Amino acid sequence: QLQLVESGGGLVQPGGSLRLSCAASGSSFDYSAIGWFRQAPGKEREEVSCISSNAETASFPDSVKGRFTISRDRAKNTVYLQMNSLKPEDTAVYYCAANPYGSTCRAITYWGQGIQVTVSS
Repeated sequence: QLQLVESGGGLVQPGGSLRLSCAASGSSFDYSAIGWFRQAPGKEREEVSCISSNAETASFPDSVKGRFTISRDRAKNTVYLQMNSLKPEDTAVYYCAANPYGSTCRAITYWGQGIQVTVSS
């Protein structure tokens, strides 16, 4: 079992930054790939980033590449998503997710409750 709790969302102006945190509780965090997904109104959920269990690999779609980074702190059982140069199109509910069975986020077993990120002036 793995429970995921997101924090750090909110309202930010275009060009600003936010850091999302995903705090995990459970024994499978260390060997889970952890990902961030987002879903905007009327759109499908999309993967924003994924970090492998050993933190050696991370992936980003072109829409956020160069602006977002992902990291994990094993001591704190937490994964961070640093979002810079935010754009209005980044507005969405962001979800933390975990795959305890592989090194990618293609198959997700656990989801957080989601947190709102709004980019607006």
